[in-house]
Amino acid sequence: MNYRRKKWFIKLRMWLGMRIVTLLTDMLVVAAAWLGAFWVRYNLSIPPASYDIIVKSMAVAVPVQFAMLLLFRVYRITARFVSLQDIFRIVQATCAGTFLTVALLFAWNRLEGIPRAVPLLDLFFVTAGLGGIRVAYRMFREGIIPRKSGLRTIIVGAGSGGEQLLRALKAENGDYNPVGFLDDSRSKTGKAIAGVKVLGRMRELPELVRKYDVELAVLAIPSANRKLVRRFVDLCTQAGIAFKTLPSTNDLLSGKLDVGSVREVTIEDLLGREPVKLDWDLIGRAFAGKRVLVTGAGGSIGSELCRQLVKLGPERLILVENSEFALYKIDMELNQNGNTGIIHAVLCDVRDSRTVNNLLRETSPDVVFHAAAYKHVPMVEMNPQAGIETNVFGTCTLAQAAVAAKVKKFVMISTDKAVNPANIMGTTKRIAEIYCQNLNARGHDTAFVTTRFGNVLGSSGSVVPLFQKQIAQGGPVTVTHRDIERFFMTIPEACQLVLQAAAMSHGGEIFVLDMGDPVKIDHLARQLIRLSGYEPDVDIHVVYTGLRPGEKLYEELFHQSEALQKTAHSKILLASSRSADWEVLQENLENLSMACSHGDTEAIAQCMRTIVPE
Repeated sequence: MNYRRKKWFIKLRMWLGMRIVTLLTDMLVVAAAWLGAFWVRYNLSIPPASYDIIVKSMAVAVPVQFAMLLLFRVYRITARFVSLQDIFRIVQATCAGTFLTVALLFAWNRLEGIPRAVPLLDLFFVTAGLGGIRVAYRMFREGIIPRKSGLRTIIVGAGSGGEQLLRALKAENGDYNPVGFLDDSRSKTGKAIAGVKVLGRMRELPELVRKYDVELAVLAIPSANRKLVRRFVDLCTQAGIAFKTLPSTNDLLSGKLDVGSVREVTIEDLLGREPVKLDWDLIGRAFAGKRVLVTGAGGSIGSELCRQLVKLGPERLILVENSEFALYKIDMELNQNGNTGIIHAVLCDVRDSRTVNNLLRETSPDVVFHAAAYKHVPMVEMNPQAGIETNVFGTCTLAQAAVAAKVKKFVMISTDKAVNPANIMGTTKRIAEIYCQNLNARGHDTAFVTTRFGNVLGSSGSVVPLFQKQIAQGGPVTVTHRDIERFFMTIPEACQLVLQAAAMSHGGEIFVLDMGDPVKIDHLARQLIRLSGYEPDVDIHVVYTGLRPGEKLYEELFHQSEALQKTAHSKILLASSRSADWEVLQENLENLSMACSHGDTEAIAQCMRTIVPE
């Protein structure tokens, strides 16, 4: 059964369930009203001789009242929004029902054994009962009748995380009202935690949502893997309720769990990978007390690198960025977190040889992370000279300045698009890789290291912010090709692995980060639509626009001639670098520079093919 049919089926079941409950409740009210009329008439003590006539007359009164309720369309009233006009309709129905009941009973036995006050008492009781229940329900839903405040919440996970969350929600006594737990351990079903019962297993969520009028589900399993998170989201989507989660175990270690810890499920939760174990001792020794310079410090990768580095206790962290606003943002953020005196913000373009050389000579960094680059494939395709000037010659300028300043380690951040490049951006990054690899072999004090990985979720220029903007505008969401795939990892994970690789390196390595399995962009788009509360191709349409210039269906992380080797870290592989004749490389770069200065597109392409034959 597909997603749409499942959702329709669940809604139908919920509608039928509510209708059946309403009918049964009304039946009890009508029967109780007729019996209550006799009970009050006989001063709360019905004579045994009257039981027979009560049962027989009730067999007439109940069906007649139901017929009138249907005739006057009482069941089209929405109890949650019942009004005075609706109450008047109920009065009309009960009056007609009482009149017709009396007429039928009179025709049957001329009301023998039925006191004259009974029909009037019955009219009062049945009207008060049917109308009163609906008014009370509306008052309850609107909070006029006191009830436990907050969203009716079900907690998925009856372990320590769930128990901590429950106590936090109870202490808050505000936005959330816990009604029960779900847990896949059968032994926990039926047991109670702090007075809240474990209602069943996670697969029963849609059914229990209907039964307990649940409005929100919270996944309280900090160690949950991505498969479990996806299952949780699918069940909540089927049930038609909101859903949230707790941060990962690592995030919770930093502080006490409270209501503020509850957050929205993100695309990183669904498409990210299992937490990476890092050798923080090795990383700490590599950067603590050191002077570290980061280019592109205001970008997605650069800014996260700065956030990670500042926690390691560097002597100084130099932020290099050519965007004034981006530099201002990251500088303010890091200084507000108590790092005043460590941070040194520099507005600088890596293509400016004089400024770059002066900067490195004055600051004398121990480590340089080179994250500055133009990375948007279509934009570089339309502006090849700008891409070459920044990605190729900017890297060369910075690398030469690092050698002159005797920087101990230079870490270049590359991309999977540099492997068998099909576009200008990928080719420029591959040329930068070749330059750094071969400069490392020139016999100087600087160790050059390259780290290569794929797309990062949520980075500037990536598909995730674009899709989110398109969804916010009501769609459509544009995907270039139904089968296009990309490797993804989260920004923090990518930066942590870069730090790990840098700490492990000795010089000349190309570290390839294990990106896991590739993700279909079409699947990514549809997951984002669902996380936004919509249904793909129903509320928000997905449109396929065709591959853009320079865009590949599938990306690769290493060239076939780069024999991968394992390293001490399971998520980091080592690719063998390919040497090039230094004099020939220098000559080819000079030719490329001249072609760019003359704006000769054909010559530019020929120079790039010469340096990067693949």
